[in-house]
Amino acid sequence: MIPHYRTILYATDLTPNAAHAFRHAISLARCHNAKVYIVHILPEVDAAVVNYVATVMGEDKLAGMEISRLDEVTGQIHRRLLSFAQSELTDHPEDLERVASVEVLHGHPSAEILDAADRLDVDLVVLGSHGKGKLKYAFLGSVAEKVLRKTLRPVMIVPLGD
Repeated sequence: MIPHYRTILYATDLTPNAAHAFRHAISLARCHNAKVYIVHILPEVDAAVVNYVATVMGEDKLAGMEISRLDEVTGQIHRRLLSFAQSELTDHPEDLERVASVEVLHGHPSAEILDAADRLDVDLVVLGSHGKGKLKYAFLGSVAEKVLRKTLRPVMIVPLGD
C-alpha cells in the first residue's frame, strides 16, 4: 500500500538553515493535503550547572526564577516559531492553514520528539540534520540519529548544510 501522509511532525532547532527542512514538510503537506505540527524542544540544563547555580543563589530563589524564566522563554520561542512559519509562507499564505499547531516542549530533544510523534499519532517526522566535523557524511546529528533509531514511524532527514 502506498503511504498517505495526513499528519507531519516538523521538529526544529531554530537555526537559520532549519527553514530548509520546513519547506520539505510543507511541500509534502501540499501533496498529501496534510497537517504540519511544529515543535521545538528547550533542552535540559546540565545537572552540574543547576547545582552550582543553586549553591550560589540558593535553591528557593533558583526554583522561582526557573519557573518564571521558563514561561517567558517558552512564550518568546512560540512567537518566534509563528513568525518563522508566516515569513516562510509569505508567498503562499494559504499554506499557513496546514500548520495545525506550534509547541515548545522542555526536555531531552530526541525523547520529546518521539513523545510528540506518538501523542499526535503523526504519519511522518521531518527533521534537519547538521553534519559534525570531518565525519559529517558518515554520521547524522545526534538528535536525528536517536529519533531515527528509536521510532517505527517514517522519518525524513533533511541535510541542513553548513
